[in-house]
Amino acid sequence: MRLEDARIGFAMCGSYCTHRKALDALSDLAPRCRSVMPILSASGGQDTRFGTADALRRELETVCGESVRDTITATEPIGPKGLLDLLIIAPCTGNTMGKLAAGITDTAITMAAKAHLRNGRPVLIAPSTNDGLSVSLRNLGDLLSRKGYYCVPFRQDDPVGKPASLVADMAQVTAAAQAALEGRQLQPLLLGNEGEN
Repeated sequence: MRLEDARIGFAMCGSYCTHRKALDALSDLAPRCRSVMPILSASGGQDTRFGTADALRRELETVCGESVRDTITATEPIGPKGLLDLLIIAPCTGNTMGKLAAGITDTAITMAAKAHLRNGRPVLIAPSTNDGLSVSLRNLGDLLSRKGYYCVPFRQDDPVGKPASLVADMAQVTAAAQAALEGRQLQPLLLGNEGEN
């Protein structure tokens, strides 16, 4: 499937320091797609030192041209109504990866993923977690080994200061989305330090 024909869900978790880059990726992606449905987790939609919840919601709704879905009941119809061709979770926190790996459906985003996957359609995750090379590594590996899951290429964001931390290269979201729609993983998956790849 071509990106231009695709109905995309863009879900944001609470990795607040990566919200700006995720929003920039969304701004690049949205004009290339048929439609984009904004989805926000409860923790993602909080006032933080990086900005207010209202400003985040306004920007999501402006870029996507539709209201944010932020409850389980609002995202449940994604499956039965076949509303999406691809679900992107960017950023995807270690907490959300763990819930997806364990089959826990207790947030708007995990419900969106569960509902979407029932239709055999792809989910693209953009990891952003301080424990990506420790406890969350098992969950990331679990998801990557499952049919239907794809990943935005990622790297260690601070190998010295935060040696277990991983962050997706949000500039590759659009390319990774097209690859996932074609049923393939964008490569290379593991990137070098910033400036190396």
